[in-house]
Amino acid sequence: MSESAASKPIPGGKDVLVEFEDGIAWVQINRPEKRNAMSVGLAEEMNEVLDALELDDRCGVIVLTGVGEAFSAGMDLKDFFRATDGISDVARHRAYRSTRAWQWRTLMHYAKPTIAMVNGWCFGGAFTPLICCDLAIADEKAVFGLSEINWGIIPGGVVSKAIATLMGDRQALYYVMTGKQFDGAKAVELGLVNEAVPKDQLRARTAELARELLAKNPTVLRQARMAYKFAREMSWEHAAEYLTAKVDQTNFVDPEQGKQQGLKQFLDEKTFRPGMGNYVRPK
Repeated sequence: MSESAASKPIPGGKDVLVEFEDGIAWVQINRPEKRNAMSVGLAEEMNEVLDALELDDRCGVIVLTGVGEAFSAGMDLKDFFRATDGISDVARHRAYRSTRAWQWRTLMHYAKPTIAMVNGWCFGGAFTPLICCDLAIADEKAVFGLSEINWGIIPGGVVSKAIATLMGDRQALYYVMTGKQFDGAKAVELGLVNEAVPKDQLRARTAELARELLAKNPTVLRQARMAYKFAREMSWEHAAEYLTAKVDQTNFVDPEQGKQQGLKQFLDEKTFRPGMGNYVRPK
């Protein structure tokens, strides 16, 4: 175990709780009395937690969820919006920067796989970290909503950009314009989450998926995630050049030499057949 994992405690403990379980870091938004609505203080604490976990050997996969009956009800009207009224422009932009940092800049390009576990209410600003996690599993009866229109405002932050990356225009505009709510099963149809399961199976299914990711070559998994995320914004020609270079970079930085091991198992040892067996990571 590295020095960071062995001797340095993880930040948090107030608005963010961290629990380790066999390579999984369960990162929990801890404001249940406010349905885990997100404040300036939460953003600052979450940034510290995510920075620490990125270098912590106890964490191979992050699961982001909420304490109690909510994933998150979105931005806290009092402890975020009111808290940033009447302060200096510099302080206000600092608060915005802290929120943007963890919700999308960090999660979108995090070095380790991330899974959002939507255990209940998911509203407004909570759509951003939900979408910026790599994968998502929801309680089939979780309640989702973009209710800002009912408050006389538009979805704030980068929520509109976030939903546009996963939802089709017709569906996205329908929920933005009506403010209607939908459940976890509908969230699967809309492409917001990968799966929706009964509440009593949610943690177990999420842990099962996390363990599946933990079994992969971590370097190749990271490179594959980043390659996809950057390539989707490129033209075909730019993507072709970028992905060719990414393959070479992956082969160079991978300490497990996954490509060579895979070819050896496939061509020489005849122990692996794509779709018919499992690639075995070298010990």
